[in-house]
Amino acid sequence: MTNIDIEKLIDKINDYILVDVRSQLEYAKGNIPGSINIPLLNNDERKEIGTIYKQENKRKAIKRGLDFFGPKMRSIVEELDHITGSINLSEPTKGKIAVYCWRGGMRSNIFAWLLEMYGYEVLVVRGGYKSYRNWCLKEFSKQRNCLLIGGYTGSGKTRILNAITGKKKIPFIDLEKIANHKGSAFGGIGLDAQPSQEYFENHIALSLYKFTCEFNYVVLEDESLRIGNVSIPQPLWEEMCKGKMIFLDVDFLLRLKNILSEYGPLDRSLLAAAIMRLQKKLGGLETKIALEHLLNKDFESCFNILLKYYDKLYLKSFNQKRVKLEQIETIQIESSNHDDAIRIYNTIKNLTWILN
Repeated sequence: MTNIDIEKLIDKINDYILVDVRSQLEYAKGNIPGSINIPLLNNDERKEIGTIYKQENKRKAIKRGLDFFGPKMRSIVEELDHITGSINLSEPTKGKIAVYCWRGGMRSNIFAWLLEMYGYEVLVVRGGYKSYRNWCLKEFSKQRNCLLIGGYTGSGKTRILNAITGKKKIPFIDLEKIANHKGSAFGGIGLDAQPSQEYFENHIALSLYKFTCEFNYVVLEDESLRIGNVSIPQPLWEEMCKGKMIFLDVDFLLRLKNILSEYGPLDRSLLAAAIMRLQKKLGGLETKIALEHLLNKDFESCFNILLKYYDKLYLKSFNQKRVKLEQIETIQIESSNHDDAIRIYNTIKNLTWILN
């Protein structure tokens, strides 16, 4: 049975069908991006095996594990056949398979044994998922050039960056997309639940590595440390705070229009709940007035109040960063069109430290 180090796996991660054999709960908490979950033991089975191992002995735990594993062997190979498209084993399988469990131990080795016996070429990730987590921490510890795209709420930063990446190749990591949250009290409305902190970190780390192989900088939106319930890893946050920034100077009325189009159609009860979460900082009177406007479907007046609040919040954060930021380039945005994306792209490419 052949092992593969995590560094070699990551270097050519797209060459492998990556299988996480841990339980569903373990996988949901965090996994190697791009992996599929085919549990050797489900959540309840893993819990029972662990109890037997601790309270009795290893051999009894293994025997009980075989009771669970034996009936699954056929379904496991059939699922891999379906994934690889290799229904007829007289034909070569498509792609190598790499499997991992928590530490690259018994679960991944048993899984690999079954697949090898069946005819697949299988590698076991040495150190398992734990080795990937350690790799992530090392990746975050590296110094890197961060270019922030800043601007008050409603400036259209994400829209413009996505427009650029649709036409040009830039190393943009969409933190809000990975976090499944738009970064304000209203940022989770209409979206599925946020991922775990581990999931968030795992995806950022792999994106940083991929871009580092091709670029000497990475583009990120100017975010708060926390995006909903997850936090930007501290080492990356520190690099962001001392990087460079392209600040989008967008007129208040245009930003208000953008906010209205994005949040206006959302459920009013959810919007009201979000406003109530801001009451302590927004103030009782402003909260009451904003809620009354919302109740009367006067969305423009409601969001006018909220946008002014977030402007003050962003300005405070921006002034704290200004001391550390190496350079700030300001671009005035007067409309929402394709030309904005081109101007920002050209500014990115013209920054001298990127050209070095």
